[in-house]
Amino acid sequence: MPKDLLYECFSGIAGDMHLGGMLDLGVPLEHLEVELAKLGLDDEYQIKVEQRKKNGIAGTHVSVNLENSSDAARGLTEIQNLIEKSGLLGDVKARAISMFELLAHAESEVHAIPVEKVHFHEVGAVDAIVDIVGAAICLEYISPSRVYCSNVELGSGMVKCAHGLMPVPAPATALLLEGCPTTRGHVDGEATTPTGATILAHAVDHWCDPKVFKASKTAYGVGTKDFKQPNVVRMSIGEVASELETEVNICIECNIDDMTPEAYEPLSERLFTLGAKDVYCTPIAMKKNRPGTKLSVLAAHSLKQEIIDCVLQNSTTIGVRAWSVEKSMLPRNFDTIVTSLGEVRVKVVTLPDGSRRWKAEHDDVSAIAEERNLSYLVARAEIDKAIDSHMDGTDGH
Repeated sequence: MPKDLLYECFSGIAGDMHLGGMLDLGVPLEHLEVELAKLGLDDEYQIKVEQRKKNGIAGTHVSVNLENSSDAARGLTEIQNLIEKSGLLGDVKARAISMFELLAHAESEVHAIPVEKVHFHEVGAVDAIVDIVGAAICLEYISPSRVYCSNVELGSGMVKCAHGLMPVPAPATALLLEGCPTTRGHVDGEATTPTGATILAHAVDHWCDPKVFKASKTAYGVGTKDFKQPNVVRMSIGEVASELETEVNICIECNIDDMTPEAYEPLSERLFTLGAKDVYCTPIAMKKNRPGTKLSVLAAHSLKQEIIDCVLQNSTTIGVRAWSVEKSMLPRNFDTIVTSLGEVRVKVVTLPDGSRRWKAEHDDVSAIAEERNLSYLVARAEIDKAIDSHMDGTDGH
């Protein structure tokens, strides 16, 4: 059974609130402390955990108190080296480094400087390192199958940053949550911090409020602000019922009428290697009725600049268009079914009426046909027959 994680950030989210919510959700404090100690910074901070209430809502509050830390600004490379040299598990390292890279690229774009010249201030301090690496430890401990997040409250007013007073949200927060559903003005002050935004940008798969969510555990991470509404983030573990899933991506397009057709294949391969979710070409008629091609690329917002750079570098276009798109998808899962010809992966989707349809993975069918020296059509027919029988038996028909 899938284990889904739902964030409800109606009063925003910060690094300490996230840690509190994770501990309230069931991550053992001892596990968090033992893993954090592998960074070799445990003599520079102390974690304090206590139960608190905000506007009558009880939850867990975490504070990271600095003891012998110089609190100096650190660069991305320094933080990457700190994490890489630690004794943390590989998956935790990858999560933590990914989050710092997201934040570094956001700061780089905000200040128009190379990533290697970004020096974190608020987020380079020991307490923020603990927040982000702690988030990686907790997320890996829970290991959710899918992560959902409803609208994120950003707040209102001004916030004091290392670069002076700035309007809420802080520039990095705004960039990290670009294309994600957010609200503003429900609280007076900064509700979502750059650290909180970084954690969400890394962890969330589906930016939506599931219509049907069966929670098995609900928890609250308590913040330090005094808003008119509870300064807490709610996290729930459970299962999203079968319904359309949605996600917000960015669509990047351009019209091309002066590029040889053979050049589209290597361009598409490069885009898929970068992480594009879909790349396709559409024949169009351009000015003076010249035949042309519309190149469309669908990708996560975090890849926007890399995708644009790749298109400009590897095609003849001189400009691109970009906008956010919401994709609705049927719930799906993969199963492995044993047939008389061998094991085959099968994608199964659930329709809105609860019925299912399936499709065998083409690569598996093709590999079996080649291995057994069979026609692809013959192999496909035999495999489809076996899967039909299996699915009918599963449904009890």
